[in-house]
Amino acid sequence: MAVPLVLKRLKMKDEEWREAQRGFNKIWREQNEKYYLKSLDHKGINFKQNDTKVLRSKNLLNEIEGIYDERQEQASEDNTSMPFGPHLTLIYEDKQILDDAASLIIHHVKRQAGIQKEEKYKIKQIVYHFLPDLQFAQRGELSDIEDEDEEEEMDIDDNGGTTKRHNGVGGSPSKSKLMFNNMSAQKLRGMDDVYNLFFVNNNWYIFLRLHQILCSRLLKIYNQAEKQIEEDREERDWERNVLGIKRDKNDYPAIRLRLKEPMDIDVEDYYPAFLDMVRNLLDGNMEPAQYEDSLREMFTIRAYVAFTMDKLVQSIVRQLQHIVTDEVCIQVTDLYLSEISNGATGGLLANQVSRAAVEAIYQRKAEQLMSDENCFKLVFIQRHGQVQLSVELLDTEDENSDDFVDAERWSDYVERYVNSDSTSPELREHLAQKPVFLPRNLRQIRKCQRGKEQHEKDGNSKKSIDNVESLDKMECKFKLNSYKMVYVFKSEDYMYRRTALLRAHQSHERVSKRLHQRFQAWVDMWLKEHVIPEMAMETCRWLMGEGLEGMVPCSTTCERETLHYMSINKYRVKYGTGLNAS
Repeated sequence: MAVPLVLKRLKMKDEEWREAQRGFNKIWREQNEKYYLKSLDHKGINFKQNDTKVLRSKNLLNEIEGIYDERQEQASEDNTSMPFGPHLTLIYEDKQILDDAASLIIHHVKRQAGIQKEEKYKIKQIVYHFLPDLQFAQRGELSDIEDEDEEEEMDIDDNGGTTKRHNGVGGSPSKSKLMFNNMSAQKLRGMDDVYNLFFVNNNWYIFLRLHQILCSRLLKIYNQAEKQIEEDREERDWERNVLGIKRDKNDYPAIRLRLKEPMDIDVEDYYPAFLDMVRNLLDGNMEPAQYEDSLREMFTIRAYVAFTMDKLVQSIVRQLQHIVTDEVCIQVTDLYLSEISNGATGGLLANQVSRAAVEAIYQRKAEQLMSDENCFKLVFIQRHGQVQLSVELLDTEDENSDDFVDAERWSDYVERYVNSDSTSPELREHLAQKPVFLPRNLRQIRKCQRGKEQHEKDGNSKKSIDNVESLDKMECKFKLNSYKMVYVFKSEDYMYRRTALLRAHQSHERVSKRLHQRFQAWVDMWLKEHVIPEMAMETCRWLMGEGLEGMVPCSTTCERETLHYMSINKYRVKYGTGLNAS
C-alpha cells in the first residue's frame, strides 16, 4: 500500500529538481558567458595596476634619472670620465600609426571644456604638423571643419542674449597664426640616414615618451588584428577546399557551447571598431568593463595592452596643455624654431660634423633656458623606413657662469676655502674675544701639539712617518649657483699606522681599567649623595632573595667573576625542583 504513495512523492521531487536545474542552468550559463573571456586573460588585472604606476610622470622621470645615476656611478668606479650617449632608445616601427594616435588625441582634446580654443588650435598644430616633422612623416591637415565641430553646441545667455560656447568662453577667439610654417623638415621625409635634433624639458620629454608608448600599443593591436584576419582567411580556405564546407561566424565551438554570444563585428573590422571603442570610452559612452570584455572577445589574450588606452590618451592631453601654456615649454619650442634657420636642428648624418658648432651653441642656449629643471637631448634618426628616438639626459648643474662678477666671486671663495691661513683679522679678533670651541677640545689639541713638538725634538719624526700609510684621493666639486660642495663618488682619504693594532692590544687592559675606575668613582660618589646604607642593604637582600614574602622557595648564590679585566657579581638562583635560572 505504501509503494504508490512513495512513487508519487518521488515523481513530485523529480519535477521540483528538474525545475531547479533549469533555473541553475540559466544562472550558470550567465556566469559562463560573464567569465569566459576573463578566463582567457591572465595578464589583464596585474597589467592595469602596474601600468597606472608606469604612466605617471614621476615614474617616467625616475626611470631615465636612474639610468643616468647608474652610468655616473659606473664611471666613478672605473675612474673614467662621464660617458656620452643616449640613455634610452625608442623605436617607431610604422609611421602610418601616427595618424591613428593623432586622431585619438585630437578627439579627446576637442571635448575638453577646460582648454581654450586658441590652445586647442596650438595643440592641433603640434600633433598634425610638429610631430610629423620630427618623425619624418606626412603632415596632417588643419581643416576648418574641426573648428566648426567645437562650436556646434552653443548656449544662449539668458541675461544679455549673447552667444556663449559650451565651455564658458564667450565669442570666438581669432585663430593664432601657424606656428610651424617652416617646411624644411618635410624635405627630409623621403630620405634615409637623416636626423632631427631637439632639446626639451620635463614636460616635452614626458609627452614624447607617452606618445611613443601610445604608438607602440596601437601598433601591437593593429598587428594582432592583421594576424587574426590572415588566420581566419587561411582557416576558411582550408575548410572550403579540404572539408568542402563553408563555416558561418556563429559556428565557433565557444558560441555553440553558449560560452559567449556571437559578435556583430567581422574580423576585418576589428581594428577600426577598436578605435571607435576607445573614442566612446573617452567620451564616457562606454563602460570600462564592457570595453575590456569587447577587447578580450576580439583580441583574446593579446587585448590587455589596450586596457589603459583611455588613461594614456588623457595623460598625453594633460602634457600637451602644459606645453602650450607653460612659459618654459613655449620658450623651448620657440628656441627650436629659431634654430631651424641656423641649421642646428638636424639634417643628413653624413655631414653632421659640419653642424657640430651650431648644434653646440643650440645646446648651450637650451641648457641655460632649462637651468632649473632637466634638459634632454632628443635625436630622431630615420633608417630603413623606421624612426629611432634616442634620449640623453644632460648634466647642466656644473656649468660655469660667463658673468665676470660671478667668476671673480667664485675664485675668491675657492681660494679662501683651500687656504687655511686666509682668515681675516676681524674674524681672528672675534674668535679671540668669544671662542666657539669647546675647552676640552682645545686642551686635547694643545696636548697633541706639545707631544708632536717633543717627538720632533727627540728625532723620532722619521720613524713615525715611515710607519704610516696614507692616501689622499678625496675629490669634491663646487656648484657655482649655490656654492655647495659635493664629494665625488668613490673618492676617499685614509691613513693607517702599521703598529696601531699591536699598540691597541697592548693598551687595551690599561685603558679599560682606567675607564672603569672613572665610571666606578662617579657611581660611588652618586651613591654616597643619594643612597643611604639601609637602602643599599635592602638592595643586597633583594638580590639574594632574602626577607621577601610571597616568593617561590629558592636559594641564591653570588659568585665573583672577571670579565674584560673587571670583577663582576654573578647571581645564580636555584629553585626547589632543581631548575636553574640566572
